[in-house]
Amino acid sequence: MLIILLVVLLYGLVHSFLASLWTKDRARDWIGPSADRWYRLFYNVVATLTLLPVLALPALLPDRQLYTIPPPWVYLTLAGQLLALVALGIGVLQTGTLHFLGLAQLFENPEKEPRAMVTGGLYRWVRHPLYTAGLVFIWLVPVMTANLLALNVGLTVYLVVGALYEERKLVKEFGEEYLRYRQRTPMLIPGVRPILDYSK
Repeated sequence: MLIILLVVLLYGLVHSFLASLWTKDRARDWIGPSADRWYRLFYNVVATLTLLPVLALPALLPDRQLYTIPPPWVYLTLAGQLLALVALGIGVLQTGTLHFLGLAQLFENPEKEPRAMVTGGLYRWVRHPLYTAGLVFIWLVPVMTANLLALNVGLTVYLVVGALYEERKLVKEFGEEYLRYRQRTPMLIPGVRPILDYSK
């Protein structure tokens, strides 16, 4: 279990480093303004390729089963996972599928076409619906093992910290507009403003 937690931590550090404004600025310094066009696509490819071994690790290490959700309750968890996948798809569509993948940026001029802030749909209820859907999906898995528990704990910490980290970038990008949105919209849980949330 400790190995899985450490691997998730390492993944989170690499992922956060690549997602940081500092790294993007360095890429812009080295390559020029064209870096803005391809950086998101590069980031997505690296994030996906490095996530695959993290997800495979629980199946490769010795493990033991903790519980199995029996029928009929398992159908509720599977339905919840399906809804989470639907929410993920809707969230990606709302932000723009091509933009999310990093393909739209290849043909955009960032200086002439600033990104609009999305506050409707799922973003009306939480500021990070993709993270919320991801958390719902991993915790509704009907068969829990020790390795999966370690992976889920690691991913949960990573997603919560990642959401807080992303807030800094969004404030820098959208300024007062995002600050006002943040004041009225919970971060991850609809209707709940956690202690770590911001009031200003």
